[in-house]
Amino acid sequence: MSARLSLPERPRLLVIVVARFGDTLLVTPTLTALKQHWPDAELTVLAHPGRMEVLEHLPYIDHLVPITKQRAVWLGRLPFGQRFDAALVYGGDHALYAYARRVSRQVVAFAAEDAALARCIDHAVPRPRGLMHAVDERALLLQPFGIMPASRHLGYRVSASEAATAEQWVRQQGLKGRRLLGFQLQSFPAKAYRDWPVARFEALAKALFARYPDVQVLLLGGPEGRAAAQELADKLGPRTTCVAGTLTMRQNAALLSRLALYVGVDTGPTHLAGALDVPMVAMYHCFHRGAYLAPQEHPQLTVIEHPCPEDQVQREASMADIALQPVLDAACKQLDS
Repeated sequence: MSARLSLPERPRLLVIVVARFGDTLLVTPTLTALKQHWPDAELTVLAHPGRMEVLEHLPYIDHLVPITKQRAVWLGRLPFGQRFDAALVYGGDHALYAYARRVSRQVVAFAAEDAALARCIDHAVPRPRGLMHAVDERALLLQPFGIMPASRHLGYRVSASEAATAEQWVRQQGLKGRRLLGFQLQSFPAKAYRDWPVARFEALAKALFARYPDVQVLLLGGPEGRAAAQELADKLGPRTTCVAGTLTMRQNAALLSRLALYVGVDTGPTHLAGALDVPMVAMYHCFHRGAYLAPQEHPQLTVIEHPCPEDQVQREASMADIALQPVLDAACKQLDS
């Protein structure tokens, strides 16, 4: 890796992160560290136009701008375009690296074997040889700056208007005064192997209903999971409300912030619940251990790891191997506390 960066006292910094919601959130401790080290820096973040909303209202981001690899090809080619003192680039799209090269004096990224990518990088950070937490891995790009995050907690901010809308929704649903439990049934289709069986969620809900007369279960998720969530809601009856596929990401986050307990699998909303410090029980597949993905510095989190031994880890391992009882015990412990 090359020598440490030399930057002015008030640097103009660029971070490019075109990723899914959860992966975008994992970069927030790095963003916080940059602004804490240079409080007067001008920090610009370029993110995927469909997912950049996860970074809205964060006080340490000065400019939040959409970008795609297709659009990046045409940006930053004019001589009077904005110039940055340093750019951090996540991902592997050449168009994004080339754009950063055009608009920034120094580009920081993970070392790339691809020669075209490597030519765009001034400060190549070696990728970790072993497994490490996803937050720590992304923070490695801070090495050339000689800084590191003071906290590994993810950042997310619910606005006052979003909180008021969530409060209004709870009242309209007649749920005021009830303890709200959120169930995230599914990850996303490409990684469905991370999903706990819906029948286990059904058994969990029934057990919690029997023990806690004041709880209401909200079935969370996106449009692709609405059919399964609605089917489960129909089975469980009036103490269950299906909201899957009915809310925007930010509306969903505002509702998450009101939960007494979140139970879910490894996916974007689980990162969100972690950022919001919602009491949590989170389940992780052996191929994606919670040890490397679960929320950090969370005051009320129980991580349920898949029981598969390390020497037998494979994608085909079934999440059904996570039994009901440890999840139920963890949920009850959180609710009783």
